[in-house]
Amino acid sequence: MTLAGTPLGVAFSRLADADPDRPAVQHEGRTVTRRQLDESSNRLARAYAELGVKQDSFVTIGLPNGIGFYEALLATWKLGATPQPISSKLPTTERTAIIDLAKPALVVGVDPAEFGGRPAIRADFSPSADVSSAALPPAVAEAWKAPTSGGSTGRPKLIVATSPSLLEHIAPFGGLVGMVPEQPQLVTGPLYHNGPLLFSSVGLLTGCPQVVMTRFDAAGSLDLVEQHSIDWMYAVPTMMNRIWRLPEQERTRPDISSLRMLVHMAAPCPPWLKEAFIDWLGAERVLELYAGTEAQAGTVISGVDWLQHRGSVGRPALGEIKVLDSEGRVAPAGDVGEVWMRRGADAGPTYRYVGAEAKALDGWESLGDLGYFDEDGFLYLTDRESDMILVGGANVYPAEVEAALEEHPAVVSAAVVGQPDDDLGNVPHAFVFAPDVTDDELHEHLRGRLATYKLPRAFTRVDEPLRDEAGKVRRSGLRERLLA
Repeated sequence: MTLAGTPLGVAFSRLADADPDRPAVQHEGRTVTRRQLDESSNRLARAYAELGVKQDSFVTIGLPNGIGFYEALLATWKLGATPQPISSKLPTTERTAIIDLAKPALVVGVDPAEFGGRPAIRADFSPSADVSSAALPPAVAEAWKAPTSGGSTGRPKLIVATSPSLLEHIAPFGGLVGMVPEQPQLVTGPLYHNGPLLFSSVGLLTGCPQVVMTRFDAAGSLDLVEQHSIDWMYAVPTMMNRIWRLPEQERTRPDISSLRMLVHMAAPCPPWLKEAFIDWLGAERVLELYAGTEAQAGTVISGVDWLQHRGSVGRPALGEIKVLDSEGRVAPAGDVGEVWMRRGADAGPTYRYVGAEAKALDGWESLGDLGYFDEDGFLYLTDRESDMILVGGANVYPAEVEAALEEHPAVVSAAVVGQPDDDLGNVPHAFVFAPDVTDDELHEHLRGRLATYKLPRAFTRVDEPLRDEAGKVRRSGLRERLLA
């Protein structure tokens, strides 16, 4: 495929030519320069080609955060192929289901014996010493990425970008979230998730040294900001909560004055937590993005605007958004309805699904979110339609109950689902990771924050956080566990 623009592999090679000794990726004390990463990914690309990767092939990358992930990413782009990242910790059955959907030319990071009929290489694979590290011919894939999502159903799907692997198609996302080229960035989230993948890719390809955490650690993240003079940092509310729960002396000890922008997304941020970060860092240093992996549209809000529109996720900054009521009419300001998005009236699709169908209406699409606009055009989200609990005819939004629970200092994480009830239809039930607080204390905490019908009727205790590294919670699994 040939299109006007700069192929992603070429974009990185140009950075290497311009400043070969500048750090490209730093991970657990190891640093690779731009030249080193450029040459190692060239060798890896040739090895991938020998294994069968061709133009527009999918390459499933099941590697943990680290330098090897970036080598695989660049190698795939340099062949004009599409990276399809997955968690390196997936159980075999889940991994197989995704690979059956993707039908990749190569699976990276697994035992080759696991996929007898499909080329696969282990995580520690290295090309033979005689493979050339010289530049490859420019190549452009039709799709620059193809991450997966289980959604609320738990069934995997691929979200294949329709943007080709050209710098001009992805670099604008950096401007949307306040990135500055060449400035160091902290990668806190798993790179198989879309947010970290998108923004780390943009940073890597615009010259920003990537300081990568294998797994998020609250205290460690602040230490890395100080050590590497981090300018821009990605976070999800779970990470923010863990940072805020640190002892104050530990949280304020590192010098994080270099941090110009903390950008959070991927899950609802409780207002109390957002306000705490604004008070701590300053309103101009906290930015929120709301969008799906599908990227039909999105909103952005600064901390400054958030203080004037508390709880909002901002105004549309990409594409178009409207809220429709149950009759399909545009909802008045303040009325909750379903959020619908499109890139533009005459714009083409931004993605295609493999393994799912979009919820569409006259060129608009819904991800299932519920919300409303205020009089000033700021969007507020209440919850996902699939997560909403109908209690005796009244709507209860789990995100609101979870935010109130997590405001308690002893609650590490919480997730709320509906429990069938003979009288009311459903009632809220809370799963909580909170070792040092009783049910009675939690109920007392909530009574001052929620209406009676929103209060969980019971709590199920868990001994580990309910959200994954990307801040996501699998509610379908929790519902199954509750019903069982």
